[in-house]
Amino acid sequence: MKRRDLLTLPAGALALSGLAATASATEGRKVLRVSFRVAETGFDPAQLSDLYSRTVTPHIFESLYQYDPLARPSRVVPLTADGMPEVADNYRTWTVKLRPGIYFADDPAFKGQKRELTAADYVYAHKRYADPAVKSPAWSWLEGFEFVGLAEARKKALDGKQPFDYDSPMEGLVALDRYTVRFRCATPRPRFLTSALAASDLLGAVAREVCEFYGDTIMAHPVGTGPFRLAQWRRSSFIALERNPGYREVRYDAQPAADDAEGQAILARLKGRRLPMVDRVEISIIEESQPRWLNFLQGASDVLDDVPAEFIERALPGGVIAPYLAKQGISGQRMVRSSTDYTIFNMEDPVVGGYEPHKVALRRAIGLAIDLPTEIERARRGQAIVAQSAAVPHTYAYDAAFKSENSEYNLPRAKALLDLYGYLDKNGDGWREMPDGQPLLLRKMTQANQQSRELDDLLRRDMKALGIQVEFITGKWPENLKAARAGKFQMWGVGGVAADPDGQSSLQRFHSRQIGGQNHARFRNPRIDALYDRLSELPDGPERKAVFAEIKRLSIVYMPYKAHTHRMISDLVQPWVIGYRRPLFWQEWWHRVDVLPRSEGSGA
Repeated sequence: MKRRDLLTLPAGALALSGLAATASATEGRKVLRVSFRVAETGFDPAQLSDLYSRTVTPHIFESLYQYDPLARPSRVVPLTADGMPEVADNYRTWTVKLRPGIYFADDPAFKGQKRELTAADYVYAHKRYADPAVKSPAWSWLEGFEFVGLAEARKKALDGKQPFDYDSPMEGLVALDRYTVRFRCATPRPRFLTSALAASDLLGAVAREVCEFYGDTIMAHPVGTGPFRLAQWRRSSFIALERNPGYREVRYDAQPAADDAEGQAILARLKGRRLPMVDRVEISIIEESQPRWLNFLQGASDVLDDVPAEFIERALPGGVIAPYLAKQGISGQRMVRSSTDYTIFNMEDPVVGGYEPHKVALRRAIGLAIDLPTEIERARRGQAIVAQSAAVPHTYAYDAAFKSENSEYNLPRAKALLDLYGYLDKNGDGWREMPDGQPLLLRKMTQANQQSRELDDLLRRDMKALGIQVEFITGKWPENLKAARAGKFQMWGVGGVAADPDGQSSLQRFHSRQIGGQNHARFRNPRIDALYDRLSELPDGPERKAVFAEIKRLSIVYMPYKAHTHRMISDLVQPWVIGYRRPLFWQEWWHRVDVLPRSEGSGA
C-alpha cells in the first residue's frame, strides 16, 4: 500500500468497526461481505426501480426462469418452472408449469404453516403492479405487455375509487390449476421469455397473505422462495441476508462455452454444489470512494464491485491486476458494462423542457458543449467509451457502427445554436439570458460523493465556456430518485443498466407510458411511442433493426436525455472468494459463490 493510503486508514477503519456488531451472528459461518456506493430504497419488487435495491431482491424473490450464470451469449433456463413454456397464438399465449414442492421462507404471516408456491402467487405478483394503491413505478413497463384485462381492472379501480379487485377473473393472467399459470397478451410478444418470464425479482412470486399482513411496511418485509431472507436492515447503512433454511435442494450448474476457459474452470470447481454456498451476506453502504476502496484493501469486503474510477490505475493499470494486489492473491475482472450514463432534462421544466425549436436548441447546445473525451479521461479515468445513444452494449438494440451527434463535442456549434435562437447576453454580465430576457440558470441534482463532484466540476466548466450558469443541489440518491419520479427537478445525472439481452428496455425511458417510472424526463412523442410499441411485436431482423435506429435518431433530435458514456466496469475479488463472475444483464450472484477460510484462499 502506498503511503498516502496508509495515512487515511482510520477513515476506512470505521467500516471495520461495524463488523464487531455482527460477530456473534457470523461466528463459525460463511459470510460474504460486499458494499454498495448508493443506498437502497426498500425490498418490495413492485415498488422498486433502483439498481441497488434490485441487487438485493433477486436473492429473495424468484421468477419462473433465470439466466445461466456462465453462458455467453446469455441462455435462459428454468428456475421455479418445470421445463420451458408452451407458446401459442403467434406468441400471444404463454403457459408455464411450476415445479411442485417449492416453499416460501417461514414468516409470521403464514401462522406457523409451511406455504407452498402456487401458480396463483405469480398471478397475484403481476396484478400488484396494476393496483393503484401500490403506486408501482414499474406499472407502465408491465402495462406494455398488454395482459388482457389488466389495464381495464386498474382503470376500474381508479375510476370507481375503490380497492383493486384481485379476485376478479382475468383472461390475461390465469392460474389454470395449482401449478400451471397462463399469460395472454393482446398482441404478439416474441421475446416474452427474456423480457418478462426471466425478469428475476421484478416478477418473482409474492404471497398475498404476506402483503396483507404487513400492509404499508411491506418494503421492510420481503418474503420469497429464494436462497436468502432478510435478517437485518439499517436504512442507508447496512443490510444482512441469511440463508433461507427452507430453501429447496438446488445444485450449481451452468453451460459455459467450450472455449470459455474461465467459465469452464468455475464450473469444474462448483458443479453439483448445493446453493447457497454461503450462510450470510452483509452489505455496507459506503458512498465515498476512498473508504470503500480501503474497506476492500483491509479485507472487510470480499468483492469490490465497480472499482472507484480514482483508484483504477492503482488496481488495474493497463487493465492488468497491479503486482502488489496479485501478490495477495487478489484477482480483477474488467468489461464494458451493459449500461449508459446520461443527463436527464425534465421536459416539463420551464427552462430546459419543452418542444419548441428554441427549447430543443438549448438542450442540443448543452449536449454539444459537454466534453465527453475529457469526462472519460478525468472523471472516468479512461474507463468508458463515448455513447452514441441510450442503447447499451451487449444487446440487440446496440449497433457499434451507429454514429450520431450525441457523441459530438463542438463548442462553436453549440454557441452558434444559442445565438441563433436568442439565448444572448442581453445585460452584459457575461452570462446568457433566455430569449425573453429572463435569467438562464441550470439547476442540477447531484450527490455528495467524489465522482459526482468531479462530474459536476466538469459540467460547470463546460457550461461556463458556453456562457450558462449552473447550480448544483446536493441530496441523497434515494431522495433524488423520488424527486425525479415526481418531476420535481430540472436536471439530474444517472445511469441505466440493461435487464435483458434484447435492449428494448433501455429505450423505454423515451416512451410516454413510462412517465413516473423509467421515463424520468417526462418525454412525450407519439411517433416514438408508436415505434416502441412496434418493437414489441416485430420478430428480430432488418425491419426491427430499422425501428431501433429511428427511435435512436428521434431521441437525439429532441434530446430529453444526453447520453454520456458506456462505462467499463472493473471488479476486484479476494483470493478466498470462489466462482465470482459479473452477470451481463441480471443482478443475482451471491448464492453462486463460495467463501473459503482465509488461510485456504488462493487466486483460483
